[in-house]
Amino acid sequence: MQRTDIGRPDYFHKVVDCQWACPAHTPVPEYIRLIAEGRYSDAYMINWKSNVFPGILGRTCDRPCEPACRRGRVEDEPVAICRLKRVAADNKDDITGRLPPLATVKNGKRIALVGAGPASLTVARDLAPLGYELHLFDGDAKGGGMIRSQIPRFRLPESVIDEEVGYITGLGVTERYGEHIDSLKGLLGQGYDAVFVGSGAPRGRDLDLPGREEAKANIHIGIDWLSSVSFGHIEKIGKRVIVLGGGNTAMDCCRTSRRLGGEEVKVIVRSGFEEMKASPWEKEDAIHEDIPILNFLVPVSFSHKDGKLTGVIFDKVVAQYDDKGRRKLVSSGEPHQHFLCDDVLVAVGQENSFPWIERDIGLEFDEWGMPKVDETTFQSTREGVFFGGDAAFGPKNIIWAVAHGHEAAVSIHLHCQGQNIADRPPPGVTLTSQKMGIHEWSYDNDISNDLRNRVPLRDKATALSNVKLEVELGFDKILGYKEAERCLNCDIETVFAEPLCIECDACVDICPMDCISFTDNGDEADLRTRLKAPALDLTQDLYVSGELKTGRVMVKDEDVCLHCGLCAERCPTGAWDMQKFLLDITHAGGCPKSPVDEAMRTAAE
Repeated sequence: MQRTDIGRPDYFHKVVDCQWACPAHTPVPEYIRLIAEGRYSDAYMINWKSNVFPGILGRTCDRPCEPACRRGRVEDEPVAICRLKRVAADNKDDITGRLPPLATVKNGKRIALVGAGPASLTVARDLAPLGYELHLFDGDAKGGGMIRSQIPRFRLPESVIDEEVGYITGLGVTERYGEHIDSLKGLLGQGYDAVFVGSGAPRGRDLDLPGREEAKANIHIGIDWLSSVSFGHIEKIGKRVIVLGGGNTAMDCCRTSRRLGGEEVKVIVRSGFEEMKASPWEKEDAIHEDIPILNFLVPVSFSHKDGKLTGVIFDKVVAQYDDKGRRKLVSSGEPHQHFLCDDVLVAVGQENSFPWIERDIGLEFDEWGMPKVDETTFQSTREGVFFGGDAAFGPKNIIWAVAHGHEAAVSIHLHCQGQNIADRPPPGVTLTSQKMGIHEWSYDNDISNDLRNRVPLRDKATALSNVKLEVELGFDKILGYKEAERCLNCDIETVFAEPLCIECDACVDICPMDCISFTDNGDEADLRTRLKAPALDLTQDLYVSGELKTGRVMVKDEDVCLHCGLCAERCPTGAWDMQKFLLDITHAGGCPKSPVDEAMRTAAE
């Protein structure tokens, strides 16, 4: 193998698994260390730079970072990364003075943002300081999009939404709420220099089954019903409720039903429990609130009498697999099961709907009715029209919408400056030694076992009594510190200098994970089998040195390294050093020279 090029921006980025897994590439260990130091405002601003909505995401994120966390490789559970965002948000000081200043000079470019959800708000956050005139359109009376309309208040208080949306709109964005865009051609005719579509996936899928029309008064589309609850249009539901669907929307529907008078609420799913799309913690929360989840039941029809819903009839199914491992659900042959209910909430998925986009304006759609969007630039087939969030590639979650917004903002800025939008500015990367003495580091490198701390919950009876009462109480400062201390500081990288190595094997002897080997070089497949501990995870790189004096090479398995620093402490010559890797994601205007980056420059110091 060739010597590893650690100068590539993605090399150490990939080793910081949590940050690599985060679509917005939040520097997780960096802000967790700041929390441990009690620097909550600094931790918040580090988050705000990358993921834009720390208080919102600290309560609602789908947490792609946590399954990647290295703590989960040595213990049962990862660090509670998501809930530590909330610790920063709950304990910060007034940060308004640290936000980018209002642009004193406009650059003459006008941008229309369709939909005031997380993708559009991220675009606005990145472009406003650059002097763009931004018009934010939304049919609702306030900004936030699905954050405000579909996430229940018991999970996300409205005050948090108002605060974090306000940070963005306060940068000089023109809010045009209550204005529904019904023609993209008409919008383009108003002379905007670019249009960003972040309108989400606003239509819930229905179930066209026998009895649907006759019982329609008590059969509700889940996302529409949640919106009606959020805006105060619905305040009660029947005592017996069936929720159809196994995603996070279904979990929100069933838990909301319990708070609006549902005494017997069931979630009924066609798949198995483990195959449900809902996040594991969402299912746990529903079960904690006495909501049973019934699996492998496919709805056949709605029963009704005298024009009123009486229940749902299901076919029991089993999973069968072909010789290629593909699964198919087939009827078990058992008699149909009839569950009585007063109301049904249908939460079986969401769809995009673009009736307001004309098909004769040079914007192409695929066979599923989705716009054709470049996955790097987020531009459609019509120059100057960009998409992001659920509107671009279908329903995902808030953190993906934020990531799309950052990239789209870069493209819009390049487009408006007459530059090639495919020429993406690279991120900024710094590596800084953490050595304070021969055996002392500027970070906590204790890797002792510490069980994950549970987030305190409000008493169940009290929580179920009010749809607006937040269930999770969050970590206090003490629990936040304890959880922060579980972080293994994976951004503190082991950096090897071949000229200083005397091949004494001291690092090999002291490594608790057997991840360092000195051996003859070879091709990767062979080399992975000849290490002190075979490197079987092909998704993680091997760190390979240049040729040493004996002709051997040093090989470290990045997959199992705990970044404990024992190799650097033990090395008699200083061939190993622990260096902090910090990635500055690219923002519109370049990196790290954009106003957002300038406003953030001192947060990590």
